[in-house]
Amino acid sequence: MKNIVIFGAPGSGKGTQSDLIIDKYGLEHISTGDVLRAEISKGTELGNTAASFIDKGQLIPDSLMIDILAQVYDAFGKEHKGVIFDGFPRTIPQAEALKKMLCERGHNVAAMIELDVPEQELMVRLLKRGKESGRSDDNEETIAKRLKVYHQQTQPLIDWYEKEGLHHHVNGYGSLERIFGDICEIIDKV
Repeated sequence: MKNIVIFGAPGSGKGTQSDLIIDKYGLEHISTGDVLRAEISKGTELGNTAASFIDKGQLIPDSLMIDILAQVYDAFGKEHKGVIFDGFPRTIPQAEALKKMLCERGHNVAAMIELDVPEQELMVRLLKRGKESGRSDDNEETIAKRLKVYHQQTQPLIDWYEKEGLHHHVNGYGSLERIFGDICEIIDKV
């Protein structure tokens, strides 16, 4: 079983690379944003609780997020090949909680793959995505804020996964094929 944390700034290509990984390795995918939207739209108890925080502009507590992720993870059954965690963890306490949740099931994180893309390229990609998709949060001011928060939160998390021996750096700038090839080398070795 290969549970992978895919990590990178907004616009780094996490979604694109996750799709390629899923196709090649048959892994499941948990995107915290997608999971939250689904739970809220289904009106589940966890979704309603999450919505109460989001509606007040508050972050969802780590314990609630782990409960939601555990429920989704368990729904894949005991025989799945592994999961790509996309958008989680974002902090050290979340990484510790994910490790504990997986450990309780006899599982672990096999690798944390960091897609590293220069900030100027991230801005170009996100502005293009905003024009193509109509996402209102893909404007220069909001993107700059999101990147600042990302960098503030992530360096400690990268260091944490480094100490765990799980951090793998991938240059996320260049051809899609080369980037995916680098990712496959990592996955094949874990």
